[in-house]
Amino acid sequence: MSLCSLKVHIIHVGNMANKGTQALLKSDMSVIGDVFKGNVTFSVSTTDVEGVRRLIAPYNSVMPTTIDIPYERADFYVRRFGLERNSLRYKVFAFASLLYMFAQACLSIFSVFLAKAKLKPVYRGEILEHVKACDLVVSCSDENFKESASMLPLNVYWIPTWWSLLVSRTWEILLAKSMRKPVVVFPNSIGPFRTRMGRMLSRTALDNCDFILVRDPISYGAVKTLGVRSPVILTSDTTLLFNSTHKSSTDNCTSGLSDLNGIVGVSPGIYSHSLPEKRVHEYIEAHAKALDGAIEQYGFSVVFLPHYVSGFSLDDLEVCKLILGKMKNVERARIINCNTVEEYSSLIGQMDMIISSKMHPAVLAASSFVPSVCVAYDYKQTGFFVSLGLGDCVVPLNEFSCKQLSTKIDYVWTRRSEIRGLLKKRVPDLQKQIRESITQAVGPFIELCVRGKQDTNSDLTGR
Repeated sequence: MSLCSLKVHIIHVGNMANKGTQALLKSDMSVIGDVFKGNVTFSVSTTDVEGVRRLIAPYNSVMPTTIDIPYERADFYVRRFGLERNSLRYKVFAFASLLYMFAQACLSIFSVFLAKAKLKPVYRGEILEHVKACDLVVSCSDENFKESASMLPLNVYWIPTWWSLLVSRTWEILLAKSMRKPVVVFPNSIGPFRTRMGRMLSRTALDNCDFILVRDPISYGAVKTLGVRSPVILTSDTTLLFNSTHKSSTDNCTSGLSDLNGIVGVSPGIYSHSLPEKRVHEYIEAHAKALDGAIEQYGFSVVFLPHYVSGFSLDDLEVCKLILGKMKNVERARIINCNTVEEYSSLIGQMDMIISSKMHPAVLAASSFVPSVCVAYDYKQTGFFVSLGLGDCVVPLNEFSCKQLSTKIDYVWTRRSEIRGLLKKRVPDLQKQIRESITQAVGPFIELCVRGKQDTNSDLTGR
Protein backbone atom coordinates (compact mmCIF):
# COMPACT_ATOMS: atom_id res chain seq x y z
CA MET A 1 0.00 0.00 0.00
CA SER A 2 1.41 3.37 -0.98
CA LEU A 3 1.97 5.78 1.84
CA CYS A 4 -0.06 8.96 1.87
CA SER A 5 -1.20 11.53 4.38
CA LEU A 6 -4.44 10.37 6.01
CA LYS A 7 -6.70 12.63 8.04
CA VAL A 8 -8.45 11.14 11.09
CA HIS A 9 -11.03 13.06 13.09
CA ILE A 10 -11.59 11.69 16.62
CA ILE A 11 -14.94 12.36 18.29
CA HIS A 12 -16.50 11.55 21.68
CA VAL A 13 -13.41 12.55 23.68
CA GLY A 14 -14.21 13.18 27.35
CA ASN A 15 -12.73 15.17 30.23
CA MET A 16 -8.97 15.08 30.74
CA ALA A 17 -9.35 15.29 34.53
CA ASN A 18 -9.94 11.56 34.16
CA LYS A 19 -6.59 9.75 33.76
CA GLY A 20 -8.32 6.89 31.96
CA THR A 21 -9.68 9.28 29.32
CA GLN A 22 -6.16 10.58 28.75
CA ALA A 23 -4.87 7.02 28.33
CA LEU A 24 -7.67 6.05 25.94
CA LEU A 25 -7.13 9.03 23.63
CA LYS A 26 -3.36 8.56 23.55
CA SER A 27 -3.66 4.80 23.03
CA ASP A 28 -6.16 5.28 20.20
CA MET A 29 -3.87 7.77 18.46
CA SER A 30 -0.88 5.48 18.89
CA VAL A 31 -2.53 2.38 17.46
CA ILE A 32 -4.01 4.37 14.56
CA GLY A 33 -0.51 5.60 13.74
CA ASP A 34 0.80 2.02 13.85
CA VAL A 35 -1.98 0.67 11.63
CA PHE A 36 -1.77 3.43 9.01
CA LYS A 37 2.01 2.95 8.53
CA GLY A 38 2.36 6.46 7.15
CA ASN A 39 1.67 10.09 7.87
CA VAL A 40 -1.47 10.63 9.93
CA THR A 41 -3.03 14.00 10.73
CA PHE A 42 -5.31 14.02 13.77
CA SER A 43 -8.05 16.43 14.75
CA VAL A 44 -10.01 16.01 17.97
CA SER A 45 -13.52 17.06 18.96
CA THR A 46 -13.91 17.10 22.74
CA THR A 47 -15.88 18.43 25.70
CA ASP A 48 -12.56 19.50 27.27
CA VAL A 49 -10.72 21.58 24.67
CA GLU A 50 -8.19 23.11 27.06
CA GLY A 51 -7.50 19.76 28.73
CA VAL A 52 -6.70 18.06 25.42
CA ARG A 53 -4.53 20.98 24.33
CA ARG A 54 -2.40 20.49 27.44
CA LEU A 55 -1.65 16.88 26.49
CA ILE A 56 1.53 15.87 24.73
CA ALA A 57 -0.23 14.17 21.83
CA PRO A 58 0.11 14.11 18.00
CA TYR A 59 -2.98 16.16 17.14
CA ASN A 60 -3.08 19.13 14.77
CA SER A 61 -6.39 20.66 15.83
CA VAL A 62 -8.63 20.52 18.91
CA MET A 63 -12.19 21.83 18.82
CA PRO A 64 -15.42 21.56 20.86
CA THR A 65 -18.23 19.13 20.17
CA THR A 66 -21.03 20.18 17.80
CA ILE A 67 -23.55 19.98 20.65
CA ASP A 68 -22.35 20.64 24.19
CA ILE A 69 -23.12 18.16 26.95
CA PRO A 70 -25.20 20.10 29.54
CA TYR A 71 -23.53 18.85 32.72
CA GLU A 72 -20.05 19.46 31.23
CA ARG A 73 -21.07 22.99 30.27
CA ALA A 74 -22.57 23.59 33.72
CA ASP A 75 -19.42 22.19 35.37
CA PHE A 76 -17.30 24.64 33.39
CA TYR A 77 -19.27 27.69 34.55
CA VAL A 78 -19.78 26.77 38.19
CA ARG A 79 -16.10 25.82 38.53
CA ARG A 80 -15.28 29.32 37.30
CA PHE A 81 -17.52 30.79 40.04
CA GLY A 82 -16.37 28.37 42.75
CA LEU A 83 -19.77 26.69 43.20
CA GLU A 84 -20.77 23.10 44.01
CA ARG A 85 -22.91 20.71 41.97
CA ASN A 86 -25.66 20.67 44.58
CA SER A 87 -26.10 24.46 44.44
CA LEU A 88 -29.16 26.10 42.90
CA ARG A 89 -27.02 28.04 40.41
CA TYR A 90 -25.53 24.79 39.13
CA LYS A 91 -29.00 23.39 38.49
CA VAL A 92 -29.98 26.60 36.68
CA PHE A 93 -26.83 26.37 34.51
CA ALA A 94 -27.51 22.70 33.75
CA PHE A 95 -31.15 23.33 32.79
CA ALA A 96 -30.22 26.30 30.61
CA SER A 97 -27.55 24.19 28.92
CA LEU A 98 -30.13 21.47 28.27
CA LEU A 99 -32.35 23.99 26.46
CA TYR A 100 -29.33 25.35 24.59
CA MET A 101 -28.78 21.89 23.08
CA PHE A 102 -31.85 22.33 20.88
CA ALA A 103 -30.61 25.68 19.60
CA GLN A 104 -27.22 24.11 18.84
CA ALA A 105 -28.90 21.30 16.92
CA CYS A 106 -30.81 23.75 14.73
CA LEU A 107 -27.72 25.85 14.10
CA SER A 108 -25.63 22.82 13.19
CA ILE A 109 -28.24 21.56 10.69
CA PHE A 110 -28.30 24.95 8.99
CA SER A 111 -24.49 25.06 8.95
CA VAL A 112 -24.30 21.61 7.32
CA PHE A 113 -26.48 22.85 4.46
CA LEU A 114 -24.26 25.91 4.07
CA ALA A 115 -21.10 23.80 4.10
CA LYS A 116 -22.47 21.46 1.45
CA ALA A 117 -23.31 24.47 -0.67
CA LYS A 118 -19.68 25.61 -0.23
CA LEU A 119 -20.76 28.60 1.82
CA LYS A 120 -19.35 29.69 5.17
CA PRO A 121 -21.12 27.94 8.09
CA VAL A 122 -22.71 30.18 10.72
CA TYR A 123 -22.03 27.82 13.64
CA ARG A 124 -18.82 25.98 14.59
CA GLY A 125 -17.54 25.97 11.05
CA GLU A 126 -14.13 24.63 12.10
CA ILE A 127 -15.72 21.31 13.10
CA LEU A 128 -17.58 20.99 9.82
CA GLU A 129 -14.46 21.79 7.81
CA HIS A 130 -12.40 19.14 9.61
CA VAL A 131 -15.10 16.50 9.24
CA LYS A 132 -15.52 17.38 5.58
CA ALA A 133 -11.76 17.17 4.96
CA CYS A 134 -11.05 13.99 6.95
CA ASP A 135 -10.73 10.43 5.60
CA LEU A 136 -12.01 8.61 8.68
CA VAL A 137 -14.01 9.49 11.81
CA VAL A 138 -13.21 7.51 14.97
CA SER A 139 -15.43 7.35 18.04
CA CYS A 140 -12.85 7.37 20.85
CA SER A 141 -12.58 4.29 23.05
CA ASP A 142 -14.65 4.73 26.21
CA GLU A 143 -18.32 4.20 27.17
CA ASN A 144 -20.08 6.49 24.73
CA PHE A 145 -23.35 4.58 24.28
CA LYS A 146 -25.04 3.63 27.53
CA GLU A 147 -27.76 4.69 29.92
CA SER A 148 -26.32 3.98 33.35
CA ALA A 149 -23.69 1.88 35.07
CA SER A 150 -25.03 -1.66 35.49
CA MET A 151 -24.59 -1.81 39.28
CA LEU A 152 -25.72 1.75 40.07
CA PRO A 153 -29.32 2.98 40.43
CA LEU A 154 -30.83 5.25 37.78
CA ASN A 155 -32.14 8.43 39.41
CA VAL A 156 -33.56 11.83 38.49
CA TYR A 157 -30.05 13.29 38.22
CA TRP A 158 -28.65 10.63 35.90
CA ILE A 159 -31.61 10.11 33.52
CA PRO A 160 -31.29 13.52 31.77
CA THR A 161 -27.49 13.26 32.02
CA TRP A 162 -27.37 9.98 30.09
CA TRP A 163 -29.95 11.16 27.55
CA SER A 164 -28.03 14.38 26.86
CA LEU A 165 -24.81 12.40 26.47
CA LEU A 166 -26.47 10.09 23.96
CA VAL A 167 -27.96 13.02 22.02
CA SER A 168 -24.53 14.63 21.71
CA ARG A 169 -22.84 11.34 20.75
CA THR A 170 -25.51 10.52 18.18
CA TRP A 171 -25.35 14.00 16.67
CA GLU A 172 -21.59 13.77 16.10
CA ILE A 173 -22.06 10.53 14.16
CA LEU A 174 -24.98 11.85 12.09
CA LEU A 175 -22.89 14.91 11.24
CA ALA A 176 -20.08 12.67 9.96
CA LYS A 177 -22.51 10.57 7.90
CA SER A 178 -24.08 13.71 6.42
CA MET A 179 -20.60 14.39 5.02
CA ARG A 180 -20.41 10.77 3.79
CA LYS A 181 -17.51 9.88 6.05
CA PRO A 182 -16.78 6.35 7.37
CA VAL A 183 -17.23 6.06 11.15
CA VAL A 184 -15.53 3.40 13.26
CA VAL A 185 -16.32 2.93 16.96
CA PHE A 186 -13.12 2.01 18.81
CA PRO A 187 -13.41 -0.44 21.75
CA ASN A 188 -16.34 0.77 23.85
CA SER A 189 -18.50 -0.55 26.65
CA ILE A 190 -22.06 -0.35 25.33
CA GLY A 191 -25.20 -0.46 27.45
CA PRO A 192 -27.00 -1.08 29.67
CA PHE A 193 -30.12 0.66 28.41
CA ARG A 194 -33.02 1.39 30.74
CA THR A 195 -35.49 3.38 28.60
CA ARG A 196 -36.90 3.43 25.08
CA MET A 197 -35.28 6.80 24.51
CA GLY A 198 -31.85 5.42 25.37
CA ARG A 199 -32.28 2.41 23.11
CA MET A 200 -33.56 4.54 20.23
CA LEU A 201 -30.68 7.03 20.39
CA SER A 202 -28.04 4.31 20.69
CA ARG A 203 -29.51 2.27 17.84
CA THR A 204 -29.60 5.36 15.63
CA ALA A 205 -25.96 6.17 16.40
CA LEU A 206 -24.61 2.63 16.03
CA ASP A 207 -26.61 1.86 12.88
CA ASN A 208 -24.84 4.80 11.24
CA CYS A 209 -21.38 3.43 12.06
CA ASP A 210 -19.41 1.38 9.57
CA PHE A 211 -17.69 -0.80 12.18
CA ILE A 212 -18.12 -1.28 15.93
CA LEU A 213 -15.54 -2.61 18.37
CA VAL A 214 -16.61 -3.53 21.91
CA ARG A 215 -14.43 -4.38 24.88
CA ASP A 216 -16.53 -6.87 26.88
CA PRO A 217 -18.95 -9.74 26.10
CA ILE A 218 -22.00 -8.09 27.69
CA SER A 219 -21.51 -5.02 25.49
CA TYR A 220 -21.36 -7.32 22.49
CA GLY A 221 -24.69 -8.81 23.54
CA ALA A 222 -26.16 -5.33 24.11
CA VAL A 223 -25.33 -4.32 20.52
CA LYS A 224 -26.92 -7.49 19.18
CA THR A 225 -30.03 -6.96 21.33
CA LEU A 226 -30.47 -3.48 19.83
CA GLY A 227 -30.64 -5.08 16.39
CA VAL A 228 -27.76 -3.00 15.03
CA ARG A 229 -26.80 -4.01 11.49
CA SER A 230 -23.21 -2.74 11.53
CA PRO A 231 -20.42 -5.35 11.89
CA VAL A 232 -19.27 -5.86 15.50
CA ILE A 233 -16.04 -7.31 16.89
CA LEU A 234 -15.32 -8.23 20.52
CA THR A 235 -11.84 -7.20 21.65
CA SER A 236 -10.40 -5.49 24.77
CA ASP A 237 -9.60 -2.04 26.19
CA THR A 238 -7.07 0.00 24.19
CA THR A 239 -5.45 1.26 27.42
CA LEU A 240 -3.72 -2.12 27.53
CA LEU A 241 -1.58 -0.69 24.72
CA PHE A 242 -0.64 2.42 26.69
CA ASN A 243 3.09 2.84 27.27
CA SER A 244 4.37 5.15 30.00
CA THR A 245 7.24 7.30 28.74
CA HIS A 246 7.66 9.75 31.65
CA LYS A 247 8.84 7.59 34.54
CA SER A 248 11.47 9.92 35.93
CA SER A 249 8.96 12.22 37.67
CA THR A 250 7.66 9.39 39.86
CA ASP A 251 10.68 7.11 40.28
CA ASN A 252 11.38 8.44 43.79
CA CYS A 253 7.88 9.42 44.90
CA THR A 254 7.42 6.27 46.98
CA SER A 255 10.81 6.43 48.68
CA GLY A 256 9.30 7.51 51.99
CA LEU A 257 7.09 4.43 52.11
CA SER A 258 9.19 1.76 50.43
CA ASP A 259 9.94 -1.25 52.59
CA LEU A 260 10.56 -4.97 52.22
CA ASN A 261 6.88 -5.75 52.70
CA GLY A 262 5.70 -3.94 49.57
CA ILE A 263 3.38 -1.12 48.56
CA VAL A 264 -0.30 -1.29 47.63
CA GLY A 265 -1.89 1.38 45.45
CA VAL A 266 -5.53 2.30 46.13
CA SER A 267 -7.73 4.14 43.60
CA PRO A 268 -11.17 4.56 45.19
CA GLY A 269 -13.98 6.57 43.65
CA ILE A 270 -17.72 7.15 43.64
CA TYR A 271 -19.96 8.27 40.78
CA SER A 272 -21.40 11.70 41.62
CA HIS A 273 -24.98 11.55 42.99
CA SER A 274 -25.09 7.78 42.48
CA LEU A 275 -25.21 6.50 46.06
CA PRO A 276 -27.16 7.69 49.12
CA GLU A 277 -25.19 9.41 51.86
CA LYS A 278 -25.36 6.38 54.16
CA ARG A 279 -23.92 4.11 51.47
CA VAL A 280 -21.10 6.58 50.78
CA HIS A 281 -20.22 6.59 54.49
CA GLU A 282 -20.21 2.76 54.54
CA TYR A 283 -17.98 2.69 51.45
CA ILE A 284 -15.40 4.96 53.10
CA GLU A 285 -15.51 3.12 56.45
CA ALA A 286 -15.14 -0.28 54.76
CA HIS A 287 -12.04 0.85 52.86
CA ALA A 288 -10.44 2.30 56.00
CA LYS A 289 -11.07 -0.81 58.13
CA ALA A 290 -10.03 -3.26 55.43
CA LEU A 291 -6.81 -1.36 54.70
CA ASP A 292 -5.95 -1.05 58.41
CA GLY A 293 -6.48 -4.79 58.85
CA ALA A 294 -4.34 -5.65 55.83
CA ILE A 295 -1.53 -3.30 56.90
CA GLU A 296 -1.45 -4.93 60.33
CA GLN A 297 -1.55 -8.45 58.88
CA TYR A 298 0.90 -8.09 55.98
CA GLY A 299 2.94 -5.00 56.88
CA PHE A 300 2.71 -3.29 53.50
CA SER A 301 2.36 0.43 52.91
CA VAL A 302 -0.50 2.15 51.07
CA VAL A 303 -0.39 4.84 48.39
CA PHE A 304 -3.72 6.45 47.46
CA LEU A 305 -3.84 7.24 43.73
CA PRO A 306 -6.80 9.50 42.85
CA HIS A 307 -7.84 8.81 39.27
CA TYR A 308 -10.46 11.48 38.49
CA VAL A 309 -9.84 14.84 40.18
CA SER A 310 -12.59 17.29 39.22
CA GLY A 311 -12.42 19.67 42.18
CA PHE A 312 -16.04 18.93 43.03
CA SER A 313 -17.35 17.29 46.20
CA LEU A 314 -16.54 13.58 46.53
CA ASP A 315 -14.17 13.42 43.59
CA ASP A 316 -11.48 10.74 43.88
CA LEU A 317 -9.05 13.00 45.72
CA GLU A 318 -11.60 13.87 48.40
CA VAL A 319 -12.61 10.21 48.77
CA CYS A 320 -8.95 9.31 49.29
CA LYS A 321 -8.65 11.99 51.99
CA LEU A 322 -11.82 10.79 53.71
CA ILE A 323 -10.59 7.18 53.80
CA LEU A 324 -7.16 8.22 55.04
CA GLY A 325 -8.83 10.33 57.74
CA LYS A 326 -10.65 7.24 59.04
CA MET A 327 -7.56 5.00 59.15
CA LYS A 328 -5.58 4.16 62.28
CA ASN A 329 -2.32 3.38 60.47
CA VAL A 330 -1.96 6.77 58.82
CA GLU A 331 1.84 6.65 59.14
CA ARG A 332 1.78 3.74 56.67
CA ALA A 333 -0.24 5.60 54.01
CA ARG A 334 -0.07 8.70 51.85
CA ILE A 335 -1.82 10.33 48.88
CA ILE A 336 -0.04 11.08 45.60
CA ASN A 337 -2.01 13.18 43.13
CA CYS A 338 -0.44 12.84 39.66
CA ASN A 339 -0.97 15.44 36.94
CA THR A 340 -0.59 13.23 33.86
CA VAL A 341 -1.47 9.70 32.90
CA GLU A 342 2.23 9.00 32.21
CA GLU A 343 3.07 9.79 35.84
CA TYR A 344 0.05 7.83 37.00
CA SER A 345 0.89 4.75 34.92
CA SER A 346 4.51 4.84 36.02
CA LEU A 347 3.47 4.98 39.66
CA ILE A 348 1.04 2.08 39.24
CA GLY A 349 3.84 0.03 37.70
CA GLN A 350 5.84 0.40 40.94
CA MET A 351 3.07 -1.10 43.10
CA ASP A 352 2.95 -4.69 44.34
CA MET A 353 -0.86 -4.69 44.17
CA ILE A 354 -3.67 -2.30 43.18
CA ILE A 355 -7.12 -1.90 44.74
CA SER A 356 -9.35 0.06 42.37
CA SER A 357 -12.98 1.15 42.16
CA LYS A 358 -12.33 2.64 38.71
CA MET A 359 -11.77 0.85 35.41
CA HIS A 360 -8.49 2.24 34.14
CA PRO A 361 -6.22 2.02 37.17
CA ALA A 362 -6.87 -1.72 36.93
CA VAL A 363 -6.23 -1.76 33.16
CA LEU A 364 -2.98 0.18 33.56
CA ALA A 365 -2.00 -2.21 36.35
CA ALA A 366 -2.67 -5.21 34.11
CA SER A 367 -0.52 -3.71 31.33
CA SER A 368 2.34 -3.55 33.88
CA PHE A 369 1.50 -7.07 35.18
CA VAL A 370 0.49 -5.73 38.61
CA PRO A 371 -2.21 -7.83 40.40
CA SER A 372 -5.45 -5.99 41.26
CA VAL A 373 -8.55 -6.13 43.39
CA CYS A 374 -11.48 -4.58 41.53
CA VAL A 375 -14.48 -2.97 43.26
CA ALA A 376 -16.83 -3.11 40.27
CA TYR A 377 -19.73 -0.74 39.60
CA ASP A 378 -20.22 -1.88 36.00
CA TYR A 379 -19.90 -4.95 33.80
CA LYS A 380 -17.12 -3.30 31.82
CA GLN A 381 -14.93 -4.06 34.86
CA THR A 382 -16.16 -7.58 35.52
CA GLY A 383 -15.86 -8.39 31.81
CA PHE A 384 -12.27 -7.14 31.72
CA PHE A 385 -11.24 -9.24 34.71
CA VAL A 386 -12.96 -12.32 33.31
CA SER A 387 -11.01 -11.83 30.05
CA LEU A 388 -7.84 -11.97 32.15
CA GLY A 389 -8.98 -15.13 33.90
CA LEU A 390 -9.22 -13.17 37.16
CA GLY A 391 -12.96 -13.11 37.88
CA ASP A 392 -12.22 -14.10 41.51
CA CYS A 393 -10.46 -10.76 42.06
CA VAL A 394 -13.69 -8.72 41.73
CA VAL A 395 -16.01 -7.36 44.44
CA PRO A 396 -19.34 -6.17 42.91
CA LEU A 397 -20.35 -2.81 44.39
CA ASN A 398 -23.82 -4.12 45.27
CA GLU A 399 -22.12 -6.76 47.45
CA PHE A 400 -19.38 -4.50 48.79
CA SER A 401 -18.48 -4.60 52.49
CA CYS A 402 -15.39 -4.49 54.67
CA LYS A 403 -15.43 -8.29 54.92
CA GLN A 404 -15.71 -8.76 51.16
CA LEU A 405 -12.90 -6.30 50.46
CA SER A 406 -10.66 -7.88 53.12
CA THR A 407 -11.28 -11.33 51.65
CA LYS A 408 -10.27 -10.19 48.16
CA ILE A 409 -7.19 -8.36 49.47
CA ASP A 410 -6.11 -11.60 51.19
CA TYR A 411 -6.81 -13.61 48.03
CA VAL A 412 -4.82 -11.37 45.66
CA TRP A 413 -1.96 -10.52 48.03
CA THR A 414 -1.20 -14.16 48.87
CA ARG A 415 -1.38 -15.16 45.18
CA ARG A 416 0.28 -12.10 43.67
CA SER A 417 3.22 -14.01 42.15
CA GLU A 418 0.85 -16.46 40.51
CA ILE A 419 -1.41 -13.64 39.24
CA ARG A 420 1.57 -11.70 37.87
CA GLY A 421 2.62 -14.80 35.93
CA LEU A 422 -0.90 -15.18 34.52
CA LEU A 423 -0.94 -11.52 33.43
CA LYS A 424 2.40 -11.93 31.65
CA LYS A 425 0.84 -14.70 29.56
CA ARG A 426 -2.62 -13.22 28.98
CA VAL A 427 -1.99 -9.48 28.44
CA PRO A 428 0.27 -9.85 25.35
CA ASP A 429 -2.44 -12.00 23.73
CA LEU A 430 -5.07 -9.33 24.40
CA GLN A 431 -2.76 -6.59 23.11
CA LYS A 432 -2.24 -8.52 19.89
CA GLN A 433 -5.99 -9.06 19.56
CA ILE A 434 -6.70 -5.32 20.00
CA ARG A 435 -4.24 -4.40 17.24
CA GLU A 436 -5.64 -7.04 14.89
CA SER A 437 -9.24 -5.98 15.58
CA ILE A 438 -8.52 -2.30 14.93
CA THR A 439 -6.61 -3.18 11.76
CA GLN A 440 -9.59 -5.22 10.56
CA ALA A 441 -11.98 -2.37 11.37
CA VAL A 442 -10.08 0.51 9.74
CA GLY A 443 -8.18 -1.36 7.02
CA PRO A 444 -10.85 -1.24 4.30
CA PHE A 445 -11.33 2.51 4.74
CA ILE A 446 -7.58 3.13 4.55
CA GLU A 447 -7.42 1.23 1.26
CA LEU A 448 -10.35 3.22 -0.14
CA CYS A 449 -8.73 6.46 0.95
CA VAL A 450 -5.35 5.58 -0.56
CA ARG A 451 -6.97 4.42 -3.80
CA GLY A 452 -9.05 7.61 -4.01
CA LYS A 453 -6.02 9.84 -3.46
CA GLN A 454 -4.03 7.90 -6.03
CA ASP A 455 -6.84 8.33 -8.56
CA THR A 456 -6.97 12.06 -7.82
CA ASN A 457 -3.21 12.37 -8.29
CA SER A 458 -3.43 10.44 -11.57
CA ASP A 459 -6.15 12.80 -12.82
CA LEU A 460 -4.04 15.81 -11.92
CA THR A 461 -0.98 14.32 -13.59
CA GLY A 462 -3.00 13.52 -16.71
CA ARG A 463 -4.04 17.12 -17.00
